[in-house]
Amino acid sequence: MSQVCLIEDEQKVAAFICKGLEEHGYNVKTAKNGEEAKFLIATEDFDLLILDIMLPDINGIELCRQIRLTHTQTPILMLSALEQVQNKVAGLKAGADDYLIKPFHFSELLARIEALLRRQKMVVKEDHTLMFDDLKLDTWSNVAERGGNQITLTAKEFTLLELFMRNPNKILSREFIAEQVWGIDFDTGTNFIDVYVNYLRKKIEKGFAKKLIHTVIGMGYTLRNDR
Repeated sequence: MSQVCLIEDEQKVAAFICKGLEEHGYNVKTAKNGEEAKFLIATEDFDLLILDIMLPDINGIELCRQIRLTHTQTPILMLSALEQVQNKVAGLKAGADDYLIKPFHFSELLARIEALLRRQKMVVKEDHTLMFDDLKLDTWSNVAERGGNQITLTAKEFTLLELFMRNPNKILSREFIAEQVWGIDFDTGTNFIDVYVNYLRKKIEKGFAKKLIHTVIGMGYTLRNDR
């Protein structure tokens, strides 16, 4: 089931889109402004973002530009009642993958979404090299590098780093890490997740002033570039 984030402040439009998408098997989370959208995108994984250009707290084009700083691959479909060519161009230049004019037939919206998701699946299949800042991970050859220097990792450390690099700027809980890397439920009475994260930190941050893996107290860890 594909996960969709709908960023739309018009309640009737949001309800119409949600109902239609859920009837077609999509799981939809909604945000009515930019702040809610940024929180959702930072804490959950989405296969597609549907972004209205007119929001109460931030212009959708600027929000799209901000999202693209950390989420380079997630498809973004922009919605707008503005038909001028310059608005379409501005949206696409900001990082949107497609642009749909309101009002629209739901069948067209659905077709656009399906096309974007098909394209994204093809990209994911081909994308075996992960990049974050000066950190590089090749999932085919199992080679990790930072600043051009190869890093020796154990199998679990490599899997842990891959998890972080596939979820940049998101807070990963210890429970989530335990499930994804070890396939087990996290035992709150142990600190083995913290131990492994510290092992990984030492290997990828030794000799570098910039720290990439950060502790979020009471929540977990995040791969983040603090400039």
